[in-house]
Amino acid sequence: MVSIRPATIDDLPGMQACNLCCLPENYQMKYYLYHALSWPQLPQVAVDGQNRIVGYVLAKMEEDTEEVHGHITSLAVMRSYRRLGIATNLMRASIATMEECFNAEFVSLHVRYTNRAAFSLYSQTLGFEIQDIEKGYYADKEDAYDMRKTLKAGFAKQEAEKGKKKNKDKEKEATKDKENDDAKNKADDGEKAEEPAEKDEKAADAETEEAKKKRKKKGKK
Repeated sequence: MVSIRPATIDDLPGMQACNLCCLPENYQMKYYLYHALSWPQLPQVAVDGQNRIVGYVLAKMEEDTEEVHGHITSLAVMRSYRRLGIATNLMRASIATMEECFNAEFVSLHVRYTNRAAFSLYSQTLGFEIQDIEKGYYADKEDAYDMRKTLKAGFAKQEAEKGKKKNKDKEKEATKDKENDDAKNKADDGEKAEEPAEKDEKAADAETEEAKKKRKKKGKK
């Protein structure tokens, strides 16, 4: 029976051994130690009944970014223990810890362009999506898919941003409507101001005609 648990410092040699057996991307012990000391909650191991490490996930939180997000550095499962859902459980355990301890908005990872099994796990089983393709990412110059999975905090942030944008759009529309109303009112006031002037002109014309008539009458006399 295989169980998943958080990794400890004592597990690091076993994690490194598993990595060397499974992956072309290998790391010095200080790299494992860096992860274990910086983010001790995130690395997870899969152990068999005799407490032997048969799989692991090495993860971290990205620093110096505006968005709070985690990154999967490495995932491996010994060949004889594959297709048992171990990789899925390791990933889910680490991602859940990212959410619980760091309120991560999303988690990212890189996977080889030709690694179809891993790509299927990430995209179909775990819900990761392709963000970009990084040319020559690996040491042998193979391309990598840059993949991301948005988490609850990320969705909440997106909804909040949509709400802010919606409110701004409403404010802009209200301002535009007010400007249109003000312009209309101004035009109406102008038309009203012209009416008395027209009346005055007509009265003046009437007075002029009356004066002409009076002069004519005087002339006849």
